[in-house]
Amino acid sequence: MYEEYKESLKSTVADMKNTGSRWGGASTAGVFLNEFVKDAKWAHIDIAGTAFLEKPQKEFIAGSTGAGVRTLLNYICNS
Repeated sequence: MYEEYKESLKSTVADMKNTGSRWGGASTAGVFLNEFVKDAKWAHIDIAGTAFLEKPQKEFIAGSTGAGVRTLLNYICNS
């Protein structure tokens, strides 16, 4: 975790914002989650950009892609 990402989570009305700047969104989300997850293994997997397709692309139809599902299942089955 890069501490500099915490800067973009500072708030004048709350303890912490749940969104940072436009840059480093996935990293900022990880820093945010890290503040609340203490004694557990965890990962932030950012799939926002690949979760939905407006039109078909290659082997994917339009709509939800299921991005990340096979990766997570493979990790769980092989851990």
